[in-house]
Amino acid sequence: MDYRTWRHAFKLDPAKSVTDEQLERIAESGTDGLIVGGTDHVTLENVLDLLARIRRYSVPVALEVSTVDSVTPGFDYYFIPTVLNSTKAEWINGIHHAALREYGHMMNWDEILTEGYCIMNPECKAAELTGVSAIPDEDDVIAYARMAEHLFHMPVFYLEYSGTFGDPDVVRSVSRILESTKLFYGGGIKNAGQARQMAAYAHTVIVGNVLYENLDAALETVEAVKKTPHEG
Repeated sequence: MDYRTWRHAFKLDPAKSVTDEQLERIAESGTDGLIVGGTDHVTLENVLDLLARIRRYSVPVALEVSTVDSVTPGFDYYFIPTVLNSTKAEWINGIHHAALREYGHMMNWDEILTEGYCIMNPECKAAELTGVSAIPDEDDVIAYARMAEHLFHMPVFYLEYSGTFGDPDVVRSVSRILESTKLFYGGGIKNAGQARQMAAYAHTVIVGNVLYENLDAALETVEAVKKTPHEG
């Protein structure tokens, strides 16, 4: 399934443990895709291990690249984050340059897409890593969204609240100004109700941490998102 049609995706952290039974329930939940990615302790070994286990199922799978060393063939997509509100150049173009220097000659560009990230929780690990120290206000976020779509022609704008539930009004405002760039939302979704709330505005709702805290609640988000009309 083309990522542009995804309504729901689960994000699996290769540094966190998940049993075979749990992984089967996740992969066969009806979600549109699985994204493998994390901030800490992502290695080639644990990425390969998780990929091999996921490949038992037919669900599409993407690698969200956070370290060049963990890149490996075998994924349907490679999501390359560019943190638009980072204060560290390596998270805007540095790591990307390193990846292209190493692997550019062998990349299939049909499988690779850039995510224009906007990190909305300065307390999270991703913010600390990328040098995000302040919460962008709504006008800032809209400007970043326009930057992603019209200046850089990025296929995805990713609002990342990372562990906290976001402001639906901000998500709605971004949804209304994007034309062709897809809006991904991630952060703090604990239940079906919160998933429905964000599914009304985001093209794709990404559910992560709750997989490791309350799997039943996480699985309920799939149907909740799929049954929610997108208002954008």
